[in-house]
Amino acid sequence: MKVSKADRRKRIHYRVRKKIKGTPARPRLCVFRSNRYIYAQIIDDLAGVTLASASSFEKSFSTTGPKKEQAAVVGKMVAERAVSKNITTVVFDRGGYLYHGRVKALADGAREGGLVF
Repeated sequence: MKVSKADRRKRIHYRVRKKIKGTPARPRLCVFRSNRYIYAQIIDDLAGVTLASASSFEKSFSTTGPKKEQAAVVGKMVAERAVSKNITTVVFDRGGYLYHGRVKALADGAREGGLVF
């Protein structure tokens, strides 16, 4: 039986999540990438709470153009929302995706916005 790309990504994500935990001091910056949009959340795993989020699906999101540029803008948005809640250091969770392309652009945008990881 052939394993789908989505199943393979989930297995990788579980393997990464065994090592990464979001704490109140250092929450987890989680990335989800669909074919059309990109989503980012800052999560405190101990309390099970999303502290900040941003996505290219929001109505307030106005950037059109290449998906990499959209990802960078989403990274800056989530960083601004986190910094406004006094969150400056996070743990980056790439969500089972390669650290390349849109995921890397989002991470770079978040660093530009003021997050440290």
